[in-house]
Amino acid sequence: MSSETAAPTSVSTHILDTSVGRPAEGVALTLSVRAGREGAWTAHGAGKTDADGRCKDLPPLPDGTTHVRLDFEVEDYFATEHGQPQQAEEQQDAPRVRDSGAFFPEVAITFAVKPGEHYHVPLLLNPFGYSVYRGS
Repeated sequence: MSSETAAPTSVSTHILDTSVGRPAEGVALTLSVRAGREGAWTAHGAGKTDADGRCKDLPPLPDGTTHVRLDFEVEDYFATEHGQPQQAEEQQDAPRVRDSGAFFPEVAITFAVKPGEHYHVPLLLNPFGYSVYRGS
């Protein structure tokens, strides 16, 4: 398959706030790319998560991209009402008050990519930890 007909390499992500069992809405993120392990990082796209915690409109990756970095700005999310639990009557098992903001003010996820593939990278987030994996 020639590069003219090859599918673009693409990235999507979403965030679930596991401390309240809901999507994390309004989290700003930046997509950066580089070519080769020693290449310089270049900002390539940015966005915010929607009401479902998803950022679906990141641009396709440029040819030659070998590594991608997603930088999530989570400190502002935990400082706003978005990161606060719902009222007890709406979600009975949610904590009523957080005792602190985010321990990790930002989360940076770096991963390798191959041409023509799609990478969905979910972030499971809470104020004191996070987990990430390659989704489908």
